[in-house]
Amino acid sequence: MAMTLPLAATLVLAACALVGAWLDISQRRIPNWLCLVTMVAGLAFAVMTGGAGALLSPLAHAAIALVVGMILFRIGWIGGGDAKFYAACAAWFPLGLGPRLIGMVSLAGLVVILGWFVYRQMSGKRRRASSGDFAMVPYGVAVAVGSVGLALWP
Repeated sequence: MAMTLPLAATLVLAACALVGAWLDISQRRIPNWLCLVTMVAGLAFAVMTGGAGALLSPLAHAAIALVVGMILFRIGWIGGGDAKFYAACAAWFPLGLGPRLIGMVSLAGLVVILGWFVYRQMSGKRRRASSGDFAMVPYGVAVAVGSVGLALWP
């Protein structure tokens, strides 16, 4: 199931993704308002391009992503903002593209984690608890890159 978003939709998603990535890097927070704006924009895009009947699939994708993300947050594997941001970005894609979105975000995440490891080694910040929230990987960057990557994928 291939799907390239139209340019205008891709630019809106990219703008939301850029803000999310920047806030995650600079503050280690992805605010609820950004997740809400991202999700509403994605669902609005679905309705504008396919009518009300096209809303169910991306809404289901976002809901499933949110439930799974909250479980992963509860057990401490990811941050709550990352889980909500991923669900918001999932609203841009039908449920059938869920595995592809997970794959794109995972590949981007691997690059982010490797880059974070190299940065921590080179900066001398090796101890995990050395600086609170800023000791954590800004995984919202991977969510942003993977989402926009999927939007651009032919």
